[in-house]
Amino acid sequence: MLIGAGDIADCAHIDEARKTAAIVEKIPGTVFTLGDNAYPSGTAEQFTACYAPTWGRFKDRTRPAVGNHDYRTAGAGAYFAYFGKAAGDPLRGYYSYDLGGWHVLVVNSNCNEVGGCQRDSPQETWVREDLAAHPALCTLAMWHHPRFSSAEHGDDPAMRFIWKDLYDAGADVVLAGHDHTYERFAPLDASGARDPKRGIREFVAGTGGRSLYKFVDVHPLSEVRENTAYGVLKLTLRPDSYDWQFLAAEGDFKDEGTGKCH
Repeated sequence: MLIGAGDIADCAHIDEARKTAAIVEKIPGTVFTLGDNAYPSGTAEQFTACYAPTWGRFKDRTRPAVGNHDYRTAGAGAYFAYFGKAAGDPLRGYYSYDLGGWHVLVVNSNCNEVGGCQRDSPQETWVREDLAAHPALCTLAMWHHPRFSSAEHGDDPAMRFIWKDLYDAGADVVLAGHDHTYERFAPLDASGARDPKRGIREFVAGTGGRSLYKFVDVHPLSEVRENTAYGVLKLTLRPDSYDWQFLAAEGDFKDEGTGKCH
């Protein structure tokens, strides 16, 4: 089980982070974050005052990703100090792990902080090598800035090379935050075209508590969008498939379904 979201804890919006944390608290499994963990600047004080009392309750089972607001503190130093070994090497901020039969890559989409995300950059090389070393049937990756999004920040072309690496390796799911919405895409190929057989399904879940954004330019292959509900994404990982469910903190919005690994 994986459960989480991004764009989480701001003391000015602490009630929203408390509500999403209350959902996570009831569900066992590995907790993920999709960056921008403590607002507005990822300081030690903000991790202590805003993140720790809410999502910090799950720190011992959390595998985090780093966001741009975390880097407003130099080198995301408070983020790495708070999460410790779970966040990976502080000079990289990317790492991988196995969860059941799944292989999970946590990528650092703050490309300027790690020598870029372009072809043959240190991180892109690591992604290719990591995928080759872990040829799992089911593979998932997560990072902060979405490759595709219909909301205010939109598509992030800097992630296109890593997306292609994942597609070429047969990866199944990508999770992202940054845009404070929930959005689910059809399975997409390396160029963003529909590919129901081998495509990667992306979920944007920047709904952890900070605020909610408008949709600006709806992607033609966006299947579900929601920007009025805070909540978390729950993924039940099976040996050859996965179930997804968005759990809203309030209201009656629901999204759930099943995908097959390839």
